[in-house]
Amino acid sequence: MKTMTCKQLGGPCDLALTGDSADIIIQAQDQHLKDAVAAGDTAHQPARDAMKGRWKNPIKGLGWYNGTKKTFAALPED
Repeated sequence: MKTMTCKQLGGPCDLALTGDSADIIIQAQDQHLKDAVAAGDTAHQPARDAMKGRWKNPIKGLGWYNGTKKTFAALPED
């Protein structure tokens, strides 16, 4: 298990997201952003918009994804 924060993934807060893979953490971040914005947290809106927009530009989105996977791989196990 490894941990990344919302902030490490481009969000505004220090919520810890834990998982066995970068994909699990990315999915948790996506859900966290959806929930925060739905609850009226405007600080998370830019990160939510960025998350949704990444997949509209595949090259840019893939760059973010690969960078996140490298960051995850370099983290120590919890």
